[in-house]
Amino acid sequence: MASEAFRGEFYQKVDSKARVSIPAAFRRILEAEDPVTEQNPRARVYMVYGGKARRFVECYSRAGADALAAKIEAMELGSPERDRAERDLISRSVMIEVEPDGRIVLPPKVREKMGFLGDDLTGGGEAAFAGFTNRFKLYRREVYEAELAEDDDDDGVDPLALVGRATRGG
Repeated sequence: MASEAFRGEFYQKVDSKARVSIPAAFRRILEAEDPVTEQNPRARVYMVYGGKARRFVECYSRAGADALAAKIEAMELGSPERDRAERDLISRSVMIEVEPDGRIVLPPKVREKMGFLGDDLTGGGEAAFAGFTNRFKLYRREVYEAELAEDDDDDGVDPLALVGRATRGG
């Protein structure tokens, strides 16, 4: 279980070398859920870039990545669902160590998923970090803002009512 939830939205510059700072609030959770050891002197972030329809990279702490793997391992061995989950959520992921200054270098597959292709970063770019309780999503800022605009159709339902329905099983 997460020691604290990833909460909030943060925008961070991505430099021409594909380096970006993880928001301090998110770093604290990554550090708490991946204690420093002699073998692992830095906190790590597990970045999932699989899933064709996804326009973001899903990021987990060590504890969160372990919990996700355990759920996948509980699925029926050899089932198409487990095979897909393993391919998109385990195989298509990468573990990155957080530098002492709080930055990470976005790997090529992550940059590609976010839409930073080729020389896109020569003038820098911007990433959006969005908290989702036990994980955070990393987007290219323009993609995140476009997704928010698409999803922001006020259907007249209070979000707290949705939470209430889920807890009542309805």
